[in-house]
Amino acid sequence: MTKFLLTLHVLAAIVAVGPVTVAASMFPPAVRRAALAGGPQGDGAQTAAAVGTVRLLHRICRVYAGLGVAVPLLGFATASAMGVLSDAWLVASIVLTTVAAGVLVALVLPRQEELVDQLAERRPVERPLTVRLAMFTGIFNLLWATVTVLMIVRPGSTTGA
Repeated sequence: MTKFLLTLHVLAAIVAVGPVTVAASMFPPAVRRAALAGGPQGDGAQTAAAVGTVRLLHRICRVYAGLGVAVPLLGFATASAMGVLSDAWLVASIVLTTVAAGVLVALVLPRQEELVDQLAERRPVERPLTVRLAMFTGIFNLLWATVTVLMIVRPGSTTGA
């Protein structure tokens, strides 16, 4: 049962968290491109396509963030089956996962929504907003990368890896 749970946990992480990290990273430059396309010299069809791309990236982030809830749930089930719930590496991973989720929900997704609205209403997008969003996205991605390393290395692991 442990191997089955671990397999589901890893698959959920790949399928749910992977798309969020990629789409969130692509979002700020896509907003900048869409803002340029919608400028004074902008072509209507080009602008619509660029805004459509931004909307799609935001939707991917929202939907897969919701699916990402399965990752810690399966992680807890796996850790419980393995008897490692109190191990330091797992506690650190839980804390970092919680912080990453907080960054995504409180800092990344609302700013994406704001930028999507600005583009849809053809309001100017200020570059500092996209830069700040890129920073928060980088923090989110760095937290997930750290959790991934902890999950692979697992200090005290008996696998010898």
